[in-house]
Amino acid sequence: MKYTNLGKSDLKVSRICMGCMGFGDAAAGQHSWTVDESRTREIIKHGLELGINFYDTAIAYQNGTSEQFVGKALRDFAKRDEYVIATKFTPRTQEEIDSGVSGQQHIENYLNKSLENLGMDYVDLYICHMWDYHTSMEEIMEGLNNVVKAGKARYIGISNCFAWQLAKANYYARSQGFAEFVSIQGHYNLIAREEEREMAPFCYSENIAMTPYSALASGRLSRRPGETSKRMEQDAYARFKYDDTEEADRKVIRRVEEIAEKRDVSMTEVSLAWLLTKVTAPVVGATKISHVDGAVKAVELELTKAETCYLEELYVPHALAGVMSQNGKQKAGNVV
Repeated sequence: MKYTNLGKSDLKVSRICMGCMGFGDAAAGQHSWTVDESRTREIIKHGLELGINFYDTAIAYQNGTSEQFVGKALRDFAKRDEYVIATKFTPRTQEEIDSGVSGQQHIENYLNKSLENLGMDYVDLYICHMWDYHTSMEEIMEGLNNVVKAGKARYIGISNCFAWQLAKANYYARSQGFAEFVSIQGHYNLIAREEEREMAPFCYSENIAMTPYSALASGRLSRRPGETSKRMEQDAYARFKYDDTEEADRKVIRRVEEIAEKRDVSMTEVSLAWLLTKVTAPVVGATKISHVDGAVKAVELELTKAETCYLEELYVPHALAGVMSQNGKQKAGNVV
């Protein structure tokens, strides 16, 4: 395994971040394809043995059971200074807004619950899961600064936002002497490259770590076209994000398959090797031991310039999907 600093922080992270959305009680949340605690422990233990020290979860994953499973496994299999744990909080609920819960209090409440779920005193990286259009940016940044000052989070990150939002938040934080976002977790892979327009250049200029999710496009970039998985069959969210570009995406995926066969490696290795040349540490989900093995092997695979060009040349622009699509409907800070 190779390691690098997470942006401007002093966190030394593995080039692969294990995504923990696939862990948790399948009866407790939005996904029916997650794995139970026993399987979670096997996968995390294997990841630690292969050198993965970076783990990403969220309070929203399976009603907190992902945090519970992940926290216990990490506590049992590693010392606290041997891993970097990231978790995320969602925007204020309408109920909180109606009852007068401030953005600062919301962040403190959610982090306290996450720490309880994880069984830890602090997290290394606390991530704003998405931009909160109903709470002022100033409130959010002050709330995050408060938990950093309190020692409950070492650093802060953000997910699912535009480059202008990240820039605005960090410049405000800098003017106030607050903690700044050191990482961005966006939607980025070989068949979803819209982050290259604004986000990637901004992050490179500011030394902000990119730790993208959906690194394998929900499995599309690790399987031949037509092959399926339990998640693809049961997770509507994973399916619809690429519905409008399926034909164009298939052409890129075929090229991944070609290079994998030529190099005698897996499609996972090729797809992640490409992404690893662009970002700090992709978030790679795992529900099987083999998923971990493929991700780790990708760190050692170096693509040639010709192979990289071959993979990139057929890309077509994609419309924003999922949370980012919802973000695109916001105007002047109001929902329309």
